[in-house]
Amino acid sequence: MVENIYKNDNSDEVLKKIIDKLVERNNSFIKIKKYLNKIKLFVKTKPLIRDFSLRKDNLNVIICGIKYPFVYGGSEILIESLQTELKKRGHIVDVVKLPFRNLPLDQIIKNCLSWRFVDFRCFDEGDVDLLIATKFPSYFAKHPNKVVWLQHQHRQSYDLADTPYSIKGSPEIEEFNKWVRDMDCEVLSEAKKIFAISKNVSYRLKKYNGLDSKVLYPPPKLLGKYRNDDYNDYILYVGRLNILKRVDLLIESMRFVENNLKCLIVGEGIIKDKLIDLVEKYNLKEKVEFLGFVDDAKLLDLYANCLCVFFAPIDEDYGFITIEAFNSEKPVITLFDSGGVLEFVKHEKNGFILSENPKEIANVFDYLYKNKEKAKRLGSEGKKNVEFITWDYVIDNLLSVIEK
Repeated sequence: MVENIYKNDNSDEVLKKIIDKLVERNNSFIKIKKYLNKIKLFVKTKPLIRDFSLRKDNLNVIICGIKYPFVYGGSEILIESLQTELKKRGHIVDVVKLPFRNLPLDQIIKNCLSWRFVDFRCFDEGDVDLLIATKFPSYFAKHPNKVVWLQHQHRQSYDLADTPYSIKGSPEIEEFNKWVRDMDCEVLSEAKKIFAISKNVSYRLKKYNGLDSKVLYPPPKLLGKYRNDDYNDYILYVGRLNILKRVDLLIESMRFVENNLKCLIVGEGIIKDKLIDLVEKYNLKEKVEFLGFVDDAKLLDLYANCLCVFFAPIDEDYGFITIEAFNSEKPVITLFDSGGVLEFVKHEKNGFILSENPKEIANVFDYLYKNKEKAKRLGSEGKKNVEFITWDYVIDNLLSVIEK
């Protein structure tokens, strides 16, 4: 039987706290609070009670995620792949996403409220057996069988709070960050189980919120289709073009490459124009090429024939690119502070872990150009390191909360 995960009182304290926060920041929301009190929306409905010993094997599953409009990356790939794999196993699966923006702060609180407002237990076409939440604030959604597969929290309120990648220095921001951390503790604790996509994400959750989680590495989108053809004379980067990915460092490194190597950059992003300007500034048009988005067949070809893959983000949550590169038997060049990437890349065993020094990075590129057998050995070792990442293991864990 599904347990009542809520407290014994008769109100949704999380919903109250979100509304109170909005009222505190903007008095116009007090009218909303009065209205909600009037219609008793704060009162909890009884949890959905279903006897899963009588259920069929196919479940009704909702996956919750957020959407940055005009952005497509690892988060979108993870959710799409999870939906596909659950459907392959006979389950009925739908994805619910809400648009998200990081500013203004009031908008973030409204996003939390939006997720909390929806009754995900049942819809016109049937009951929901399982809800899988992914990243902030989708896990504010409420369901008796809520499972969290955590991609990441609102990092600007956590590990990025005192860095150039967040707003800082005001009492308002500090108070807001504390509110986010407190609310995360409350809504994440509702989950039947918490999984994290990497040790890095799991470590942050334990460090800042005191919550335990099990690491559940997501397989890449094209698992089973990656191959290795050759080690041709180009370095490959795949991913979004934003400041955290340090593609500018890759371009600067190409200034110091002595051999006839090119750099192919796959992806789009908000700093693309700046990166193009950087290429022009250093007169690297013959060495650096922007390919934009490519289809799956082209991506597989690029992985299969590159010399190595450069992927050196700042404290990455996980990094599909590492797993894709190793499945293609290619060494990965990364940096000492690249977070989840370091759970797989081992220095001079399947890649290189370097400092933020463009000349040092260029030297490694040149070394692999002259020692392609070494590149082959590193890539082969990398593939062995990721063969354990499978969808069967992921699905078994996510569905374990409703086993008979």
